[in-house]
Amino acid sequence: MELEVLQADVTKLEVDAIANAANTDLAHGGGVAAAISAAGGEAVQRESSEKAPIGLGEAVETTAGDMPARYVIHAATMELGGPTSAAIIEQATRSTLDRAEELGCRSLALVAFGAGVGRFALSEVAALMVGAARRHEGGIERVVFAVRGADAEQAFRAAL
Repeated sequence: MELEVLQADVTKLEVDAIANAANTDLAHGGGVAAAISAAGGEAVQRESSEKAPIGLGEAVETTAGDMPARYVIHAATMELGGPTSAAIIEQATRSTLDRAEELGCRSLALVAFGAGVGRFALSEVAALMVGAARRHEGGIERVVFAVRGADAEQAFRAAL
């Protein structure tokens, strides 16, 4: 599996699936989740609402709507407005990779789970997510860590 870090808007990447750091209610009201919902169109939130709630660390897919990807994989990294943990971030990453496999994806873009609203340290998020991706076995050929900002890019490059 090829692992790479890109300073990129995840909603514009041409991959099979993109990940969303979601809350258990799959309410996409802020941060990356809101950007994904806005870029994908109303179908993303509608399908999310139909599948909610999900458990912490679980992942479900919706259409990507108007985005280039085929799917959005929503991974619950926290309860609405609540904190996250290393165990939840790692489980959410594993669940996202597993769900991508089940969908037949060969490429996946991951965002920094828990680093925004969850306020988790970027270096720890990067280490957890890169470690989970490296341990994953299956048919995914390419995982892109789509980051925003120099600090996030540096953290993920260091973890690689």
